[in-house]
Amino acid sequence: MRINQDTFLFYDVDETVTAFSTRRHGGVSKGLYESFNVNHYCGDDPKDVLTNRLMLCDYLRIPMDRLVIPHQTHHTEVRLIDESFLKQDTAVRQQLLEGVDAVITREKDVCIGVSTADCIPIILYDKEHYACGVVHAGWRGTVARIVQHTLKVMNETFATDPAKVKAVIGPGISLQAFEVGQEVYDAFADAAFSMEKIARKYEKWHLDLPLCNRLQMMDVGVPDNQIHDAAICTYHHTEDFFSARRMGIHSGRIFTAIVLRNGQSSPHCGLDP
Repeated sequence: MRINQDTFLFYDVDETVTAFSTRRHGGVSKGLYESFNVNHYCGDDPKDVLTNRLMLCDYLRIPMDRLVIPHQTHHTEVRLIDESFLKQDTAVRQQLLEGVDAVITREKDVCIGVSTADCIPIILYDKEHYACGVVHAGWRGTVARIVQHTLKVMNETFATDPAKVKAVIGPGISLQAFEVGQEVYDAFADAAFSMEKIARKYEKWHLDLPLCNRLQMMDVGVPDNQIHDAAICTYHHTEDFFSARRMGIHSGRIFTAIVLRNGQSSPHCGLDP
């Protein structure tokens, strides 16, 4: 088994950047983790996860210690991945990545990303300062405005101007599939979201998480035409993407990530065809 470009959904962010979400194909994981899962927090066989990670790093042409995958807990903690972080041993790095739902960096040839299976993954790219971030926005993170918080941290850390950011909203659950209880609807209403834009009533309330995050980015200055939405519903496309709502929480995760490439042109990430 060897992963190839069919394992990835690539994003055209910049010719010097590798940006992607993983599909389910090309790995060694089994059952509801079949087959390409690189997340070791969701119950998959650790040996299979390691094999998939090794294949991913080989494909990206980076060492394993430059693959950064946080343990997300639906909060708003943002972790800077810098030279100091990369010098830490495995135990310290794991501790620093505990409870982290967004990662940012300016380091080259470092793959930072988040894991999702219905939640909304968001890539943020600042070409001006050659910096980037990746955000995990489930409904709790979305209502807490994690993407806005991450842009604020990027501004404080890198001087990122939201008006110059290119963003990608990766595969996640759609409004049609995301039925919620009244308490979730109320959480968004209480947080002063425009419910007439992001919510729709069928038998129960449904929420549009991709749109909600798009509107949040626009509210802080990211131009609408610089936000690309993959427009893929994970719940309706489980043949290619994991969906915890449809498959259960003990299933694989999509990995949405970005790699800065030393400023060298690398179309489609500069990877093997």
